[in-house]
Amino acid sequence: MQQDETTMAGEATPWDENGQLEVLTFDVGDERLAVEAVSIREILDLLPETPVPGAPALVASVVNFRGKIIPIADLRVAFGMPRNPVEDVNADHRIVVIETEIGGEPLQIGLRSDKVHEVTILDRADSSEPPLLGMRWRREFVRELVRQPGSVIVIPDLPTIFTSLAEAA
Repeated sequence: MQQDETTMAGEATPWDENGQLEVLTFDVGDERLAVEAVSIREILDLLPETPVPGAPALVASVVNFRGKIIPIADLRVAFGMPRNPVEDVNADHRIVVIETEIGGEPLQIGLRSDKVHEVTILDRADSSEPPLLGMRWRREFVRELVRQPGSVIVIPDLPTIFTSLAEAA
């Protein structure tokens, strides 16, 4: 089932005129996520994180990268997934730095990932809105689900996730 230009979540998925979207795919836990390639600024090896006392669990630390302070988001928190113990961190883990707009302001945020895969093209014909039932995540945090051979890719609605965080603070 194809959807209209707007989703049940906050923003529409920016499919191009051919019904395609270029994305970076990466894993968080057992889930494969995709973020629009145009929003990617850097892919970093893990850096020492500085905890921010009193910050929400979703964005509880920052890193210093080339003199710039970047908040680090753990999407496991938003999606209610178990957090990764420090001893499980390995060489595949990366920080995917994206730029998104929150409250009308551009903001760079690092997303913790367990493994970065590739830049690929998704087809709108393979996508559907998140179902009303049968999801373990908050529906408004998911723009779309895209079927792939042997898996489903989740396109998270990052502005909604981060805006809800800002409103809850």
